Amino acid sequence: MSEIRSRRDEQLDDLEQEVGVLMRRARKVVRARAEQVHPELSAPAYMILRFLKERGAVRASLISECFETDKGAVSRQVQHAIDLGLVERSADPDDKRASLLQLTSAGEQGLADVDAVRRERLRERLDEWDDEALAGLVAQLHRYNRLFDDLDQAF
Repeated sequence: MSEIRSRRDEQLDDLEQEVGVLMRRARKVVRARAEQVHPELSAPAYMILRFLKERGAVRASLISECFETDKGAVSRQVQHAIDLGLVERSADPDDKRASLLQLTSAGEQGLADVDAVRRERLRERLDEWDDEALAGLVAQLHRYNRLFDDLDQAF
């Protein structure tokens, strides 16, 4: 039994190491994609653009809540994206005191350009994988990620 546990511990260590590699690589990729959208765009502002693309027009407070980030930090990143012409602010029709943030056409186009490059690179790198192998990877990653949906804090 101890041999099985020992092997399992090695596998779990290997899994954590590979997830760590993915996280470090993801940070580099986000920085590079931000620069593709605009040479001065920061990685955190890029993530806000991705969020706006996914969610549409939202209040800054929702971004702060979903990213678990200080409102001031979100405000600075949003202002940065506004200054670059990638995000615009408009009055919230449900509450005139609040405003909504949404992508500008330049922001939408920048993300579309990044998405096209991203998709092509993935196609090239995964060209040798058959559809079943790729579907299996996606299913396992989805399953793995769902295991941590209820966590309030990282460990």
